[in-house]
Amino acid sequence: MNQDQVKEKLLKLEENTDDFQVIFSGKKSRKVDGLYKPEKKEIIIHNKNFQNDNSLLYTAIHEFAHHLQFTQSPVPISGRSHTSFFRNILHTLLQKAESMGIYQNIFKTDPEFIELTKQIKEKFFTENGKLMKEFGEYLIKAHELCDKNHINFNDYMDRELALHRSAAKVIMKCAARDIKPEIGFENMKIVASIPDPVKAKQAEEAFLNGHSPDTVKMQYKSPARSEDKVEQLVRERERIITTIQHLKEKLKKVEERLSDYKSKS
Repeated sequence: MNQDQVKEKLLKLEENTDDFQVIFSGKKSRKVDGLYKPEKKEIIIHNKNFQNDNSLLYTAIHEFAHHLQFTQSPVPISGRSHTSFFRNILHTLLQKAESMGIYQNIFKTDPEFIELTKQIKEKFFTENGKLMKEFGEYLIKAHELCDKNHINFNDYMDRELALHRSAAKVIMKCAARDIKPEIGFENMKIVASIPDPVKAKQAEEAFLNGHSPDTVKMQYKSPARSEDKVEQLVRERERIITTIQHLKEKLKKVEERLSDYKSKS
């Protein structure tokens, strides 16, 4: 598979994007399999790193996700490029590539991976989810008992159980909303944090269908989905202005203290 063929496959995943180049370095790298250069819109792939086209395509899709990340975001991308926004793009592209037969997911095709995943989900995801759900039911009983005795529930959490009150609230939510434990406790917390019950149910189903936490959060939880690019830029400008003002105040205090020390010496 050559550079043009890789680009052709990437465009099948997302054709509405800025033009980009796929470049095979012809080298082997011990540090990275590939990289993306946003200023030139170039996907560099160290093609000598790979023994098969499927592994090479994974790297190509990963770097293509960075291309979409940098070109689609209305706000500047920081040095930390592996964000939830990026991972949502990557996971969406990989799912599409799998469904189109462009990329083969070893986790879904290798018998050892399939069996190991089944054991992990059954022994830990489901069991831990059930345990935490039952824990939440006990905490709800504790809350009712505190109300009955006119005692502050947070005080009971803090002093008697030594359990952080915010953690207790999340655990109780998971029990009260009857979230399926099969998705695992961490994902149950995400579902519990979605106020809209319809969206929460959709998020639960998405987890059951194998969607990643970042994809679920971006699709059902993130308020940024409903914002247009102008609104996002306005919010980013306000954030930057607030940061600058805060730094100016800190700088002023440091300069005042420095001046005091100099005057005393």
